[in-house]
Amino acid sequence: MAKITEGMMPYLHYETYYRIVGEKNPKKAPLLLLHGGPGSTHNYFELLDEIADRDQRQIIMYDQLGCGQSFLEGRPELWTKETWVEELIELRKQLNLEEIHLLGQSWGGMLAIIYGSDYAPKGIKSMILSSTLPYNSVWESEQKRRIGYMGKDVQEAFRKAEETGNYEAPEYLSALKLFMERYCAGPFPENSPECLKRKKIVGTESYVSAWGPNEFTPTGSLRDYDYREKLRSFSYPTMIFSGAEDLCSPYIAKLMYDAIPNAEWELFQNSRHMCFVDEPEKYKALLIDWLNRHD
Repeated sequence: MAKITEGMMPYLHYETYYRIVGEKNPKKAPLLLLHGGPGSTHNYFELLDEIADRDQRQIIMYDQLGCGQSFLEGRPELWTKETWVEELIELRKQLNLEEIHLLGQSWGGMLAIIYGSDYAPKGIKSMILSSTLPYNSVWESEQKRRIGYMGKDVQEAFRKAEETGNYEAPEYLSALKLFMERYCAGPFPENSPECLKRKKIVGTESYVSAWGPNEFTPTGSLRDYDYREKLRSFSYPTMIFSGAEDLCSPYIAKLMYDAIPNAEWELFQNSRHMCFVDEPEKYKALLIDWLNRHD
């Protein structure tokens, strides 16, 4: 088993937790993972630990400020794209990550797009955009389109919550659970990997402040996220991963595929929002192949 190293990086008078799997290999750039949310934690990425052994490649993940072992609340003004991009920049400095492959899932993919488009980082061997989005309004419209295919009671619960602003009603919470299980993830049975069942400290404040009360209401600091045009100048070798029943619908994934020059796209037919959970062996095999083609 690959060696696991954990640590804390000082950042903005707080601390960012990171987790490194394996040793540096001079012939292969490390894979740096950006989790979703904002506020979701690195936990699910531990499913990719075995890549360190299978591919002799170092894997690095971390809990972004505001969740997990980097939990912080009571600072809603911090939850902006600048906070998390500058954290990523600092992490690369602290860990001497001069060359990397960068994989972002969901919000993590947005973070990778923002970083790649606005900061022109050096040393990016490739990008992997996993179940993410090029702009907010299409994410909102695609989720609302899918709600239209659900039962009338579910549709009514969502309509009422949006109309009243009450996102705590039992009917709404029940409807949201059904929607997220259909297009995102869960429920996880008892024989699921421990990292999926482990209790985690979710960054609720960072999620609501940056994104909004749910996946279809982007009212937070990221509400103006729109990188459609900037993606046309994306200069990194880019792989897009998405699921057929993903919050990142095939339509959303194709918008990115069409915009990014020379991008590749793999649609996982039996996956929702976390393809590496629903089809782990296929995901890992394709990821290893991609990394080796772009070292």
